[in-house]
This record gives sequence, structure tokens and C-alpha cells, in this order.
Amino acid sequence: MFDYLKKSLLTGVGLALRSKSEIEDLAKEFAQKSKMSQDEAKDFLNECRQKYEDAKADLDKKIEETMEKILLKLDLPSKSDIKQLNDRIDDLTKKLSDQK
Repeated sequence: MFDYLKKSLLTGVGLALRSKSEIEDLAKEFAQKSKMSQDEAKDFLNECRQKYEDAKADLDKKIEETMEKILLKLDLPSKSDIKQLNDRIDDLTKKLSDQK
């Protein structure tokens, strides 16, 4: 039962969607209610913090990848495309003013 509750608390999505302080509070409360020793509670809290950081990084990466896919599908010009066009406009403007 203890392992099941511990695993439930450490699930990736649930962990990533909570704030760090919420996770720490839940871990402390869980450690107290399960009557862990101080060393076990400290290890558990550290494990929760690490799992939180890992889950958050994974979620951030997935969001970034999804955003990149969406932007590619929208077929929007990139910064370099816009810079090339601006450079070309500058060149053409200069050529026109030189012809006058």
C-alpha cells in the first residue's frame, strides 16, 4: 500500500502540473502520515523534488516540440526569411535611388 501511494504521488503528469511547493508539502505530509524515519523522509522529499524537475523538463520539452510542429504547419516565415526580404528591399531601394 505504501509503495502504491508513493508511486501515485510521483506520477509524471500530476507532478508536473503542480507547483514545487505543493509537491514538497504533499511529500512532507505523506512522510508524516506514513511514519517514515527522518532519513527516509529526507530521501523521499529529495526524490520528489528530482521527479518534479524531471517531469517539468519533460513537459516543457514536449510543449516546445508541439509548438514547433504547429508553427511549421502554419507555414509562417522565419526570422531569417524576413531578414532576407528586408535585405533585398534595402538593396532594391538603394539601386532605385542610385538610378535617379
